[in-house]
Amino acid sequence: QVRLVESGGGLVQPGDSLRLSCAASRSIFSIRRMDWYRQAPGKERDMVATITSGGSIDYADSVKDRFTISRDSAKNTVTLQMNSLKPEDTAVYYCHALTGFLHYWGQGTQVTVSS
Repeated sequence: QVRLVESGGGLVQPGDSLRLSCAASRSIFSIRRMDWYRQAPGKERDMVATITSGGSIDYADSVKDRFTISRDSAKNTVTLQMNSLKPEDTAVYYCHALTGFLHYWGQGTQVTVSS
């Protein structure tokens, strides 16, 4: 079992940057895949960025070239660096971990992009 705690959300203006962190309660070295998802009001929860234990990375088309995901196994954290933020990036951002066939979610952190 693993507990995930997100941090780093907030209110920013368009064009600003934010860095989200996901702290895991145990070693993430063997966690097969860790992701960031987001859910805007009235919309489905969608994958934003994913990183595997082998280092493979993928992004949603809407955030490519703006967001960067990374994992630090020594600190048991996964981060999402978000640059050039847009109003449409406004959502609750969730950290997700896939271990074997078990899915774990954090409680989410709100990101609001507004002028």
